[in-house]
Amino acid sequence: MTTLAGPRRATHTTAHRLSFPHLLRSEAIKVLTLRSTWWSLGVTAAMSVGMSLLIALATSGMGGGMAPTNVILAPTQFTMLVAGILGAIVVTGEYSTGMIRSTLTAEPRRGAVLLAKALVVAVAMMLTAVVIYAVAIVLTSPFTSTGIDWASPLDSFVPLALGALSMACFTLMGVGFGFLLRSGAGAIAVTVGVLFVLPIVLSLFSIAGPEWMWIVESAKYLPVNAAGALTQPGGEDLLEPALTLAGWVVGPLALGWLALRSRDA
Repeated sequence: MTTLAGPRRATHTTAHRLSFPHLLRSEAIKVLTLRSTWWSLGVTAAMSVGMSLLIALATSGMGGGMAPTNVILAPTQFTMLVAGILGAIVVTGEYSTGMIRSTLTAEPRRGAVLLAKALVVAVAMMLTAVVIYAVAIVLTSPFTSTGIDWASPLDSFVPLALGALSMACFTLMGVGFGFLLRSGAGAIAVTVGVLFVLPIVLSLFSIAGPEWMWIVESAKYLPVNAAGALTQPGGEDLLEPALTLAGWVVGPLALGWLALRSRDA
């Protein structure tokens, strides 16, 4: 006795992966719908514009006053902390809520997840910095004796562009520490330690005697000092500080990527 077999259904399934543009869109939605993101960007804007205005007012009666580009970029030594903390909490927030498991289920390529999140946060901070600088230039120009010399790129476009890039780099450092440590408190502590505490500690050795001056001189390889050298108007020797700042970005991100690959979410 024979039986006729009906048509078989295909039992194989096709694996679907998010394309990288879709992954970027997903990360942008997650990052930009967090209130902490907007609070961080708002605090950065308020601090930067407010401090630039105060510096312009305070130095307006001092002969020529401070160079206009320096007035705009001076608050970076404080707003860098907010940028780094933003990068850290964007990552650690996903771990604290457990959303990271859903993210890695939708996109198993962990390196792509890290890259997409890093790009979204860095671009958001860089664009915010551009807007901040534009507003600060308009508000401080009445109180500076000379406006920014736009005809000299090394005194205008270059330091301002590198200032925006530096803010993005500080944010990426926080992202790297966030993936590495997964703890909001830990990532913030390390970020603040590297950006703010470590330069102070190294500077204390300046009173310890000549034999300790190598420690003081090594401070130029810290991210905040590298960014300061990059954004100095008229600066020409930019390769060393650029490589230094790049190393502080690549290092934490690489360590974060290794931790993301080797540990369960």
